[in-house]
Amino acid sequence: MSSRRMTTIAGSLVAASFSTVMILSFTASADDQGPGSSKGGKAVDEAPAGVKLTTLLPSKISVDNGSQKTAITATVKNEGTKDSGKIQLLVVGFDGLTVKSVQGCSQIAESNLPKGSNSGFSCPIDNLAAGKSKSYAVDATYDLKKAGKICLPVTSGDGKKTYWQQGPVPFGTTNPSPNAPATPLLLGTDNTPVAPGGDQKELPKTGVGRDVLPLGAAGAALITAGAAGLWWTSRRPARHLRG
Repeated sequence: MSSRRMTTIAGSLVAASFSTVMILSFTASADDQGPGSSKGGKAVDEAPAGVKLTTLLPSKISVDNGSQKTAITATVKNEGTKDSGKIQLLVVGFDGLTVKSVQGCSQIAESNLPKGSNSGFSCPIDNLAAGKSKSYAVDATYDLKKAGKICLPVTSGDGKKTYWQQGPVPFGTTNPSPNAPATPLLLGTDNTPVAPGGDQKELPKTGVGRDVLPLGAAGAALITAGAAGLWWTSRRPARHLRG
């Protein structure tokens, strides 16, 4: 075989390999949200014997700086040895993070949302077998001029018990990039808001720690409501949720 022909073949192989790498790299970056994490989660009410429910959120997400849109994968797992029976996964947004839709789930009425939240969806699950998980595609928006949190409670089918609750846990960055096409956010990181034009802007403060009180109170309210059996799916008037 002539040296010219060998050179041509080698060049074609290199070009093909380069194209493959480019395609694979693009595909990975488009869907890569990092490994799932249960950061910010804890058990609340005791689950049925042999059932161990947890949730997972991506370790990182990316927010489009133009549209403010982002995609999040919410996963519920049964790490126990017995089937769960009927349960519900709730997906709730706070402050800068607004949940727009969750595939296969129903929107929670505004009157049934916990104080401090701006949006939420309920995902009924007839049964989650031992060792199995179920994931949901969450479409959301994130106003990068604010902090943003998400909460994933897992309740009994009737909403009277909360077996697990992840959050409200923040997504955020301490290094805003307003001039880039997208801003990467990390789970468990408080967001450093950025004003238009790239100037960092702190959250308004009118008292000691006032900017963190609403989210902390909301988290406590979620757990209290779950323990008392007064979850939003019960469709009771909002005043009953405060009891």
